[in-house]
Amino acid sequence: MDKLIDWRGSALPRRDQGKVRTKMKRKIDTQSRHRTEASGNVFSDLGFPGEEAERLLRETDAQIAESIRIKRQLMDEIASWIEAESVTQSAAARVLQVTRPRVSDVVNHKVQKFTIDALVVMLSRIGKQVQLAVR
Repeated sequence: MDKLIDWRGSALPRRDQGKVRTKMKRKIDTQSRHRTEASGNVFSDLGFPGEEAERLLRETDAQIAESIRIKRQLMDEIASWIEAESVTQSAAARVLQVTRPRVSDVVNHKVQKFTIDALVVMLSRIGKQVQLAVR
């Protein structure tokens, strides 16, 4: 551990070094001083020209919507299995190898909490195969 030096250049006594380190930790400034308001189009905010920013936003929104649609479809399959098998969420959690709150998130379509991969793995654990078709 390095010795702490006071303003005169003298080493601080060992009993005071912990106090100084604690005080030094408290003085870290984390305050935000500048905030740029968002326009609603991240691409515009990043400096893309108007038409290109609008095109990129439309494409991104379409990709997100498609991902959400796929996740909902996969979640519907898991929820249908739970209902068809008449299992509790706790029992389903054991089979799916996830926690009971995760099962609740699936049933309640909390798509932001899951990747498509995670949902596909859960489906495989209940014996369902997912097929991918590229058009």
